[in-house]
Amino acid sequence: MKKLVSVIMPVFNGEETVLDSANSILTQTYENLELLILDDGSTDNTYKILQKLNEKDKRVKLFLNNKNKGLTKSLNLLIKNCNGDLIARQDADDISFSNRISKQVNCLKKDFYDICVSRAKIMDSNKFIPKYSYYFPNKLIMKYKNPFIHGTAMFKYHVLKELNFYNENFYYAQDYKLFFDALDKGYKFKYIKEPLYYLNVKDNISSNYLNEQNFYADCVRNNKIP
Repeated sequence: MKKLVSVIMPVFNGEETVLDSANSILTQTYENLELLILDDGSTDNTYKILQKLNEKDKRVKLFLNNKNKGLTKSLNLLIKNCNGDLIARQDADDISFSNRISKQVNCLKKDFYDICVSRAKIMDSNKFIPKYSYYFPNKLIMKYKNPFIHGTAMFKYHVLKELNFYNENFYYAQDYKLFFDALDKGYKFKYIKEPLYYLNVKDNISSNYLNEQNFYADCVRNNKIP
């Protein structure tokens, strides 16, 4: 029996992208998965779209925050409702390649690895990301920036539990903090060099809240709690 993979995807006002993102998971070549989606207090038609998707595919588990609580708390809520031994991220404005989950599961079958990430292809571009940083040791790059694309991550559940999940003091850069702590505690990363993910870099959290992201990222690098 193949391991169950729980894919977690919070979304806020994602009516234009959430269906394509969700379908990129539901059409994976790896079928033994569940998709947990949390509408974080959207004010558009996101929840109505997700309700229809939930009716169509019972692998979709739908959750709702009546008011916006932010990405970090939403991620933790979803993780605590997962049934799988493997937890994968998916952002609501990105697209996973159809073989992404299968390739990552194969990597994490090996006891040596705890976390698996991949490169991505920038949406509407031929550029790959990251371009060069994955050639260098993770701990070295981590001193200057987050070398991992959050949406491509897959974790063994026990790793997230042992790290006490995402640190809710970090409203932004919560992924940087999690990866930083995971490396610090000696968890082993597998970096798949090929892209398995289409990444949106326009009108997203990273681009719209750059100053806030930078503040929280500095807290990670300086080992401070904001």
